[in-house]
Amino acid sequence: MSDLATLHSWPTLEKPVLVVNLDGWIDAGQAAGTAMTTLRELVDPRLVATFDGDELLDHRARRPVLRIEHGVDRELRWPEIRLEAGTTAGGRAVLLLSGPEPDMRWHRFTGEVVSLASRLGVRMVVGLGAFPAPVPHTRPVRLAATSTDASLAGQIGVVPAVIEVPAGAQGVLEHAFGQAGVPAVGLWARVPHYAAALPYPAGAAALLDRLGPLVDVEVDTASLHAAAAVTAKHIDQLIAGSDDHAALVRQLELSHDEEEGLAGTQFGDLPSGDEIAAELERFLRGER
Repeated sequence: MSDLATLHSWPTLEKPVLVVNLDGWIDAGQAAGTAMTTLRELVDPRLVATFDGDELLDHRARRPVLRIEHGVDRELRWPEIRLEAGTTAGGRAVLLLSGPEPDMRWHRFTGEVVSLASRLGVRMVVGLGAFPAPVPHTRPVRLAATSTDASLAGQIGVVPAVIEVPAGAQGVLEHAFGQAGVPAVGLWARVPHYAAALPYPAGAAALLDRLGPLVDVEVDTASLHAAAAVTAKHIDQLIAGSDDHAALVRQLELSHDEEEGLAGTQFGDLPSGDEIAAELERFLRGER
């Protein structure tokens, strides 16, 4: 154990799964964060370890929160990366790694997490994320996977393309666990561009609905699906006021439905990503 992590307890776990969600990287519609919060409520975790914020975080970018009551300082809350352990009602052991994505010392942080997970007997690692995509809110949320294991990624579905993108800390951890021989997969919800700046519970529900059977965890997502239905109606009302926006959604629906019947993604004559982003940002600013 290095001086980067502080142990608070050492649980005895039976073949735990590690679920990772670090703030600060892509999380369209707050889908991954909402999924993690729901999972935490399910397993009622206890603290296992915390990681040194002074070593990992830029506190000018991630400032502590000071609670002031009538001029009196009552509480100072520092951003914290936490490793927690819990068990579902069915007895499934779950480890949760959450908090802000490190601003520095990623090599040390990654090595520490992999070492702790190895000592705790982790058998699989799942990262949660969500990205804005040219998809309609009127269709079920689909996931895309990343993994060092092609067969594992194929169980979820992938974006059939060769791309190079900036990596988040979750991606670095995923790669490191793969090299260490531990199956690791990232679950990414595709959230409509025009809903990416709003809470999108359908994305969180989709992540948990797929996480459950993947790692043998029962998660009740009924409340998320109910919230998703309300959100969809609200978006319908916003879009109904603009023929251009309604036409865009119809085009996205057509592309989605065509893709469902094809082996690979076919975007056809959809607008470019920049065009979609610019149009939908204007939509959100004007209609939210």
